[in-house]
Amino acid sequence: MSKPIPPHASAVIIGGGIAGCSVAYHLAKAGWKDVVLLERKQLTSGTTWHAAGLIAQLRATKNMTRLSKYSQELYGDLEAETGTATGFRRNGSITVALTDERREEIFRQASMARAFGVEVEQIAHDEVENLYPHLNTDGMTGAVYLPKDGQGDPTNIALALAKGARMQGVGIFEHMRVTEVREVVSNGHRAVAGVAWEDGASGETGYIQSDFVVNCGGMWAAELGRRNKVNVPLHACEHFYIVTETIPGLTQLPVLRVPDECSYFKEDAGKILLGAFEPLSKPWGMQGIPEDFCFDQLPEDYDHFEPILEKAVQRLPLLETAGIHTFFNGPESFTPDDLYHLGEAPELRGYFVAAGFNSIGIQSAGGAGMALAHWMEHGHPPFDLSDVDIRRMQPFTNNRTFLYERSKETLGLLYADHFPYRQKATARGIRRSPFHDLLKARGAVFGETAGWERPNWFARPDQEREYRYSWGRQNWFENSAAEHRAIREAVGLYDMTSFGKIVVDGRDAEAFMNHVCGADLSVPDGKIVYTQFLNERGGIEADVTVTRLSERRYLVVTPAATVIRELNWLGRHQGDHAVSIVDVTASEGVLAVMGPNARKLMERVAPWQDWSNDNHPFGMARTVEIGFGHARAHRVSYVGELGWELYIPSDQCAHIFEAIIEQGADLGLTLCGLHAMDSLRIEKGFRHFGHDITEEDHVLEAGLGFAVKMAKPSFIGREAVLRKKQEGLRLRMFQFRLVDPQPLLHHAEPIFRDSQLAGYLTSGNYGHTVGSAVGLGYVSCDGEKPDTILASQYEIEIAGERFAAEASLKPLYDPASSRMKA
Repeated sequence: MSKPIPPHASAVIIGGGIAGCSVAYHLAKAGWKDVVLLERKQLTSGTTWHAAGLIAQLRATKNMTRLSKYSQELYGDLEAETGTATGFRRNGSITVALTDERREEIFRQASMARAFGVEVEQIAHDEVENLYPHLNTDGMTGAVYLPKDGQGDPTNIALALAKGARMQGVGIFEHMRVTEVREVVSNGHRAVAGVAWEDGASGETGYIQSDFVVNCGGMWAAELGRRNKVNVPLHACEHFYIVTETIPGLTQLPVLRVPDECSYFKEDAGKILLGAFEPLSKPWGMQGIPEDFCFDQLPEDYDHFEPILEKAVQRLPLLETAGIHTFFNGPESFTPDDLYHLGEAPELRGYFVAAGFNSIGIQSAGGAGMALAHWMEHGHPPFDLSDVDIRRMQPFTNNRTFLYERSKETLGLLYADHFPYRQKATARGIRRSPFHDLLKARGAVFGETAGWERPNWFARPDQEREYRYSWGRQNWFENSAAEHRAIREAVGLYDMTSFGKIVVDGRDAEAFMNHVCGADLSVPDGKIVYTQFLNERGGIEADVTVTRLSERRYLVVTPAATVIRELNWLGRHQGDHAVSIVDVTASEGVLAVMGPNARKLMERVAPWQDWSNDNHPFGMARTVEIGFGHARAHRVSYVGELGWELYIPSDQCAHIFEAIIEQGADLGLTLCGLHAMDSLRIEKGFRHFGHDITEEDHVLEAGLGFAVKMAKPSFIGREAVLRKKQEGLRLRMFQFRLVDPQPLLHHAEPIFRDSQLAGYLTSGNYGHTVGSAVGLGYVSCDGEKPDTILASQYEIEIAGERFAAEASLKPLYDPASSRMKA
């Protein structure tokens, strides 16, 4: 060792790939002293060293794009800062479409790129041939060019980051195996205490006391997490590429992607690297990643790669005569949803993760390191990172069989068509509501969220029960439209069991809920309150309903995908409040009965209950008798119609479902899916957490100030709300309806105000009642009055074409909310 490992450190980073080096670099830049990085073998020896080195800017969301753009800008400056050549160059990239559907996808991506500030061009055949003269453009339906995309040398970028970290005082130690992350219990919560290590050469052992540990363990990150019961779900897959011999006359070319043939091409020093993301991948390391793995390769599998190569030779004919210098097969880590893991683990305080980069680690690591350092320094990310926040992972996702099966699919999804509503096909059926089989027998077609099988739409008896994906109207469009209309015009029934249910119980429950919620929770028993968990910046950490069940007991209802996030937030802010916080999601099934005939239906199935407005007004919960059982009827609505959500003990769900079905036929009762629920909510202007509202969106700019009660003396975020009231709004959430009834909206379509880019849509769907596509999105306003903003002309860009749109601050459907309060 050049210097001894210190006994104390401000943070210990485990893993010396590009992610670990980036975290070390950025912590040092943030002023952290005595940071230590421990690498089990040598820097970059896991997967970084064999990465292809493609450095793109555009990702699927604004903030993922921000991180990738940051990476590129950082790598462009590293050589000057550290003196280490990175091989970085901005040679651009071309993506070619070979189908009409793919053309629609890449043109929509181009529109999205413009909204995110990424330079992009839709280019014609002759322009493609000029930029990439060796390409066979037969069958090409479209192409886009990103002139500022680039490529680099992965190993040297990582080593430059490591050198920059050392220059700032970081201690980097190779051949140091972490044997244990030790814990303490502080204020009832598990927390990091330090790291035990062993010198791989001498056998010497030691211990570093530290309050922060960062798991950048790459392929080993999952097993490293398991040692501390920390969930880091990922699985290694074999990733193949070939490198040709030098091709005479070959000069610098853009990176080329042909996703319809699963291939990418990178020119470097007169050679072509051809890589692939094939539809059915080969998982690797099922018995664990070997401890001695270091700069290793996996066995060649020419038969597996041959179909890719055959198409590539046709697409790039010069490959036919080029010799193969290297046939490479190396492992890469993939997560269950193809998004990497970042942030503090909910199970163990002070334990941060940056791992599972799904073959985009080089382009992501710079931004990920910056974001994680900010997170550790300030206690929150620099902006909303819920896409990659490790709190999105459910406990079951660390099951090894699940990871093995899912990883067969996730590698290939990188280059598959990214259709809206596309569902994962592997490792399904894990979490099912008590109504699952009853709904399946009646035509339900399921999607998956957080492992829950949820009916998204119902097929007719003569219709296939599966998705046919498209960028146009998919095969379920008319089914969902009929379900939508049933709820608007008669009565619909849909399963909401998957929504999270958290009970907060104890003598301090009221004080605690008033502390974490923006609304006033000092309400009578049975009252349902719509509210948000705000952070200190006025951003929205959770969007929930809270029902007071008794003097000391509250029920928090939250989206299915964010239960762990909410549990973590509540636990972090519990302090000295004497409460218990328990996830009870699986204890009750939930059926929503919604529509103008909902009261008539409930009067039939529960005749002993008075369902009138006077006895059961909007925003109240009552225990009721239904059939031979009991349920708790919550009078709320996410679809803008009269109705109740019925919370039913799991053992009584089947009976109560059958009792409702039996009584509803002549009232127009229709089984509905969650696609219809979404189209109904967007017509009503109801926000969707994770899309329309996030931790970086101020509650006032989101148009939810009505849910914040400033009369309360204290709650998290109160000062930020006061400041925003004084400063004025910088953004406003608007609802948009396309004038043309044909185009479809999904998300991230640019908003133009008087021909100037003014924002982008955060969510979109088709409004079957209002007769065209509807979207929500923030528009820059800089303190302007609403009438001034509304007087402008608006357009929404879809796949490069602009469509006129009407803008509204009030809900397009039933702005007075009279229907759901009828």
